[in-house]
Amino acid sequence: MRTKPVPEPPGNLAELERIHEAVPLVPEPEESCCERLASRTDVDPDAASDWLTFLRGLGLVREGESGFYRSHGEPDPALSEALLAGVYGAREVTEILSADPLTPEEVFERFEAVPRWERHRNPDWKALWRKRVKRLLGWLVLVDLAERREEGYVSRSGLRP
Repeated sequence: MRTKPVPEPPGNLAELERIHEAVPLVPEPEESCCERLASRTDVDPDAASDWLTFLRGLGLVREGESGFYRSHGEPDPALSEALLAGVYGAREVTEILSADPLTPEEVFERFEAVPRWERHRNPDWKALWRKRVKRLLGWLVLVDLAERREEGYVSRSGLRP
């Protein structure tokens, strides 16, 4: 199952590593983990739960009966694969990108993966998903799957027409 929360991407992978290292090695309840993230990093307390879920999607955090805990190791080159496999929308946004630059709004307009139930549940779903698509683009740049240019975002895969 892919996770949906997409926090604002950090400025670089070293910041991601610091956030990852703030998660305990020994399982702790979600509230305790969120407090650790907020106190040891620049993560906003209101976004800490989303960060835990997102890191779980990347395979950097596990959730057990006793709570969340950090998986061993650190973010590595396989992070791009983990993002595509574990975070909802990442693969879909990557498939939209090509060699021709697209703005975040153009990517959103082509993004067809918003679940039907979310469209009905949230009257402001477009704003929520625009923000999510923009954040996904930032994460794709961070893991070298996309490049941000002045005109918009392009695929770095070299496989897109």
